[in-house]
Amino acid sequence: MEGEEKDFQEQPDSVAEVGEDAVTSVGAAPLPPVMTEEERQELQEELAKVEDEIQTLSQVLAAKEKQLADIKRKLGITPLNELKQNITKTWQEVTTSTAYRRTSETLSQASLKATAAFSNMGSAISKKFEDVRNAPTFKSLEEKVETLKTKITPTTPPSNQDGNVPETTESLISQPEDAPTQDAPMQ
Repeated sequence: MEGEEKDFQEQPDSVAEVGEDAVTSVGAAPLPPVMTEEERQELQEELAKVEDEIQTLSQVLAAKEKQLADIKRKLGITPLNELKQNITKTWQEVTTSTAYRRTSETLSQASLKATAAFSNMGSAISKKFEDVRNAPTFKSLEEKVETLKTKITPTTPPSNQDGNVPETTESLISQPEDAPTQDAPMQ
């Protein structure tokens, strides 16, 4: 157990990632190797030179980016046009990909199978309805309804005591509201 505690204490709190600056890393930094004043001076000069090159390259890059923007502006290429072109290019790449083609084919086949299944199901339901309608029980029920209908529906409309035929719901519905009556003169 004491050995485990000792191993834990010897490990640093965090491990520096690749490319992490030594200044920002946690833990004690190892001491630089012993070097002469001349070597140190050479490294300082090289450091200044590299920093100067980086600054120069940054300035050149900024100038090139400005030149690029000017050329695009003169050609009428806007960020929106570039976005449209990128989207179009990406869509073309997607639609020509193997995965897209396979998915499209699979969905097409599934659609055909689903259509066939629904068609078969519709046919089966229609056949069942036809079987029910042709069944003796349904025929008997249909005849009873027809008989009841003929008993309820009068063959001639009944008349009032004064001999006038009363208006039925059907005649009221079919008669337009603005229709002139016989008593009112038309102008």
